[in-house]
Amino acid sequence: MNPIVPTVSSGTEGPLGLKHLPRLWLKTLLAACGRLPEGYKATGPGFDYMILEGLGLDPDEVREHIFAEKPSYLAFEQWIKEHPDSDTSAENIEKVNAIVIERKKSPESRAKMLGENGLPDDAPIFDSIMLNNLDDWREIYAALGLD
Repeated sequence: MNPIVPTVSSGTEGPLGLKHLPRLWLKTLLAACGRLPEGYKATGPGFDYMILEGLGLDPDEVREHIFAEKPSYLAFEQWIKEHPDSDTSAENIEKVNAIVIERKKSPESRAKMLGENGLPDDAPIFDSIMLNNLDDWREIYAALGLD
């Protein structure tokens, strides 16, 4: 089976209101089904760990849950809300979302990602969400054989 590029943005929220959670779920579900493209992380360091740890959840436990149960997105959110260690209060979600919104790539990662997308080092793109979007869009374009 062909890999599927997880083109859900880190800026996307589900009903719980948590940014990046739909992308984390999709990447991990794709990995569980053997469909995540090479180079993508399923519940790995970065945004994934930041939001899960911000919620009070163990990333390994979350990954194991998705791999074992393969829940729908809404079932995954429900599992998080019912998890005894999870803090899904509005205040905490706001705090975790701020981490996602404010995160910047290292200068080296930013330069590499801009270059891979044919953009100059002085392009006015600094936030991690947009840089990740650019990578996904480039990957899906290539997967369609259009590069």
